Amino acid sequence: MHLFKFLRLIPVLIAAALMSGCDLVLMSPSGDIAAQQRDLILWATFLMLLVIVPVIILTLVFAFRYRAGRNATYKPDWDHSTVLELVIWGAPLMIIIALGAMTWVSTHKLDPYRPLERIDANRPVPEGVEPLVIEVVSLDWKWLFFYPEQNVAVVNELAAPVDRPIRFKITSEGAMNSFFIPALAGQIYSMAGMETKLHAVINEVGVYDGFSANYSGAGFSDMRFKFHGLSDEDFDAWIAKVKASPNTLTRDVYRELEQPSQANPVTYYASADETLYHDILNRCLESGDVCMDEMMAFTELGLTMCIAGDPRDREAGSEKEVRELLDLTMAGDNGRSINQ
Repeated sequence: MHLFKFLRLIPVLIAAALMSGCDLVLMSPSGDIAAQQRDLILWATFLMLLVIVPVIILTLVFAFRYRAGRNATYKPDWDHSTVLELVIWGAPLMIIIALGAMTWVSTHKLDPYRPLERIDANRPVPEGVEPLVIEVVSLDWKWLFFYPEQNVAVVNELAAPVDRPIRFKITSEGAMNSFFIPALAGQIYSMAGMETKLHAVINEVGVYDGFSANYSGAGFSDMRFKFHGLSDEDFDAWIAKVKASPNTLTRDVYRELEQPSQANPVTYYASADETLYHDILNRCLESGDVCMDEMMAFTELGLTMCIAGDPRDREAGSEKEVRELLDLTMAGDNGRSINQ
């Protein structure tokens, strides 16, 4: 008997041991967007439990009350109760309406493409503060981060100042991946030839885990990085450390970097080709390649694709005229570029 009781405790002990290593970062995030997503999860769970818990309790009550051998009230002609019908249909209906309204508002408010309007629940974004732009490229199997404002690049390490909005621009060299820093914001996919965006802010100094949440091959488990939330002074010091690196990210270096590799160490590049991210996104790294944004611009203008498609044809045409047309189309009537 004692042995049987001990065996029943084994699954509980195993579960407790496994959960002892969890820090439940999703429930204690350090960024405002992740905090709002946490609140949404908690409210949705609470609303659903308003139905689930009473149903479980009533199931047990009915099973006990009407068990065999108990003299419960017997009403063979009972067929309707207005109060019971209102409870059965009204309560779930109200919960569904509440969930729908909350989902509608949150879907727009937490849209990853939407620029931030606040730093946290008590502070709006200060007027005149521009977001820190970070360009993200997922490779096999590592992450490459460009800082265009500082003109540096880093492999498998990320940093940002506390309480400053961040605008991530995300693409992929090949395989689709998912960019995810649980303490900062929800995940968003990276896809070749496409650019996704994520707006977020980190509110607490610390070091947080980032990784790919989408399986992409043999080196997927090593596709991790550390995200550093830093004070303004420490962020400037981090940028200075990156700029002190002897490495430069040229196109030739990138061609080596894009080759599949696993467990890559953190690598700093003191400078980077300013057009490299654009050309990765638009699939025109090699000489003579036509960038996707150029193709779209020519298509919108109704020009023959041979001008954009063959370097010899482009040289035969008016280079100045083509460039002026491209600039005009990419700027658009409202100043919106094709990439945006």
